[in-house]
Amino acid sequence: MKSKLIAASAMAVLSLGLSGCVISVGDHESDKGHDYWEKQQDRNRSLLNSLSLGMTSEQVQTLMGTADFSEAYSKTNATNNEQAIKVLFYRTQWTKGDGKTTKDECTPVVFKDNTLIGWGDTALQQI
Repeated sequence: MKSKLIAASAMAVLSLGLSGCVISVGDHESDKGHDYWEKQQDRNRSLLNSLSLGMTSEQVQTLMGTADFSEAYSKTNATNNEQAIKVLFYRTQWTKGDGKTTKDECTPVVFKDNTLIGWGDTALQQI
């Protein structure tokens, strides 16, 4: 009986010690400095110049890395065929000093049926 009481007390003490634990996982945007964003934007602008129409989504992502945002949907074309549309957004310009990336700070990269059909605002508007 006494050993059960000691074990219960030890568990209570341990649980009190752990109840205040907070674990922070991931890389938060606010932790990155202005210099980081400048380098990322310069890199993304440079890599955009390496894109070629007709590349696959996988080829672009291998070259460019992970997009800041992505969107995808399917639509029916004039001949009633389904087309998969995918848009990746890469940060290329700084507009706000708030430490958060927004779509207006990104260049869209547009795919139709997994094939690169363009990048920039004009390509986005045409889909």
